[in-house]
Amino acid sequence: MAGKLNIYERPTLDNPRMLLGFSGWMDGGKVSTGTVKCLIDKLGAQRLAEIEPEGFYLYSFPGSMEIAALFRPHTKIKNGLIESYQLPTNAFFYNEKNNLILFLGKEPHLQWEEFGGCIFSLCAEFGVKAIYFIGSVAGLVPHTREPRIFCSVSDAKFKETFEQYGVRFTDYEGPASIITYMTANANKHDLSMATLVATIPAYVQGKNPKCIEAVIRRLVGILGLQIELDDLRATSDEFEKKLSEAVQEQPELAGSVQKLEEDYDNEIFDSEMGDLKKWLQQQGIRLD
Repeated sequence: MAGKLNIYERPTLDNPRMLLGFSGWMDGGKVSTGTVKCLIDKLGAQRLAEIEPEGFYLYSFPGSMEIAALFRPHTKIKNGLIESYQLPTNAFFYNEKNNLILFLGKEPHLQWEEFGGCIFSLCAEFGVKAIYFIGSVAGLVPHTREPRIFCSVSDAKFKETFEQYGVRFTDYEGPASIITYMTANANKHDLSMATLVATIPAYVQGKNPKCIEAVIRRLVGILGLQIELDDLRATSDEFEKKLSEAVQEQPELAGSVQKLEEDYDNEIFDSEMGDLKKWLQQQGIRLD
């Protein structure tokens, strides 16, 4: 895999973990890429390596302009001059203090085995034993509540890591992604891998800071990260406030959101949970 994987630094890492974020199918609300970008910034993570894009992407696809545009490289032209021409990037970053490697890239269209092999090779190079993917999909959850997080793992023993954080284990049958491919093959590379997917409000378009903040809170616990979250919390609260104001201006949507809230709360409170406050805190759900 050395031909497509370029390693730029050789940091000293002690049993590092890897967190993956991909644009593409499971990046609703920019939760996958937004979470990893935020952590890269907050940790001051430095570039470690990258996967060359050649051979992994379609740049031309038959169909309407709207469809074809999803596959084309991005360019910027100003006053007749080409300022930039951007191919997909797939970069690894590292933070020594938290023994963490972060990957930010674009889901490949082709050659999943080779692309996944590049990631597995980097894991072998730096002694990574656990990979975590964070993603998101649209679902029937209100913006005023915590996003539900569903999980699938490479082996049953890895499930214990997540049970205390309120994640649900996935039941699913349908189209797969490269993440599923990697999870299914992680054991062959002496790795444990988990896919964590947040369910976000289907009626909210664009970047979702509330869901990103909620996911990062979970990851801070799961990965034992040392970072400050007050700014993310403030942004999350402001986002929810503005969204609620917009929803109230549309009575039909407001009624639908209220129904979603009732269904969400009934499912939570019908559960046998013992001490309510303690249970909520264990799930990472804010009580204020």
